[in-house]
This record gives sequence, structure tokens and C-alpha cells, in this order.
Amino acid sequence: MRYELYYWPGIQGRGEYVRLALEEAGADYADVARSERGMAAMTRMMGAKGTPPFAPPFLKAGKLVIGQTANILLYLGSRHGLAPKPEAGRLWVHQLQLTIADLVLEIHDTHHPLGPTLYYEDQRAPAKKRSEEFWNERVPKYLGYFERLLNSNGGSYLTGRRLTYVDLSLFQIVEGLRYAFPKRMKAFERHTPGLVGLHDRVAARPNIKAYLESDRRIAFNEDGIFRHYKELDL
Repeated sequence: MRYELYYWPGIQGRGEYVRLALEEAGADYADVARSERGMAAMTRMMGAKGTPPFAPPFLKAGKLVIGQTANILLYLGSRHGLAPKPEAGRLWVHQLQLTIADLVLEIHDTHHPLGPTLYYEDQRAPAKKRSEEFWNERVPKYLGYFERLLNSNGGSYLTGRRLTYVDLSLFQIVEGLRYAFPKRMKAFERHTPGLVGLHDRVAARPNIKAYLESDRRIAFNEDGIFRHYKELDL
């Protein structure tokens, strides 16, 4: 099957978690909105009758159109060996991905605490306050949780010896925080050596390494979820 991924063409965003899974699986897929007339096709899909997706990312797999990042990964995980086979294991990995989705929202809100329709320049002071609270309270809570899971299972990956899509997503979290908050992340990483090791193992996997070195990997920029503003990285 050739998948069709629909997501904004100029940013990694939430679509990147799906791209990483597709790349690790060696799946055949088209990043539709990055092609000619791709944006128009994406808009038509969102306006279709029946069960249209609310927003990108969404994935077309045969006749299925699947929206929401965690939902897409739940689908791909069981079909490409990126999730445990038993139902309890699949649900556990899905639960972890939903927790990552909560973290991604909080990361976005460090630079847009008053809402996405306002420019960053219109909310600098609240963003600085939100970023401070994020690093003092939220990062230790989230990353500390995943660090404990890694330490408790005794494996190379979050659920043991086999990689799942959650490991790919945690790689992206570490990469993104290093870009957005290089000073803060460098200081914090001493508390999460397990996550740093996980990041490095994922980066070294052949398919992921090839993807990161290709032009399919969109560079971080100040239009995505992870944004670097010096005044927030103190």
C-alpha cells in the first residue's frame, strides 16, 4: 500500500511523528502537500462529505482516512511492527503517545500562551512567564516520567528491547527541545541520561539516519511547534 500523508509542507509539526514512523518502517508514502497542487488536495480532503478530518495531519490508507497523530500511529504501529501485538501492549503504547501529545501542546504554549491566532510578538511577556513555569514544573514531570519508565524496564527502548513508535516520538521531543531551548535542555539532560541514550539509539537506526540526512526532513524553524527565541532560553 502507498500511503498519502497530509500535513503542512513547510514545518515538521505534528506530522513529523507520523513521518518518523513511516520512515522507520520503510513504508511507501507521499507527503502530499509538499507536491504541486498538494495544498489544494489537502483542503479538498478536509471539506469532503462523510467523516472528514478536522485538521492535518491525516493519513489516507486505501479507503481509510485517519486523523489525529496518536490515532494514525495506533494504526501504523500494529501494521509495521512498531507496537506490541497483545492488546494490552498496544493500548499502553497508545496511552504513552497521548501523553506525548499533551507534552507537545505544552511545548507549543511556551511561545503562544495566549493562543495561536496572536503573533508571538504580541505575547512576549506571558511567553517568558509560561516558559519559566514549563521548565521549572512541567519538563521535570514529563521527562522524569519517561526516564523512570526507561530505567524500570531494563531495555534499550521504552517498552523493552523492541522499538515502538513512542521511542521515535521521544527522539523528536529531545531533538525539538534541543533546538528550541538549547541552554535549558543542555542543563537539564544530566537528569535524563536514559532519554539521551534513547535519542542516540533512534538517530543511529539505518532508516532514521538516512531520513535525517535527506531533504525529506524539514529543518526546524520558527513556524513550527519547536521555536527558538533567545529571550525564552535563559
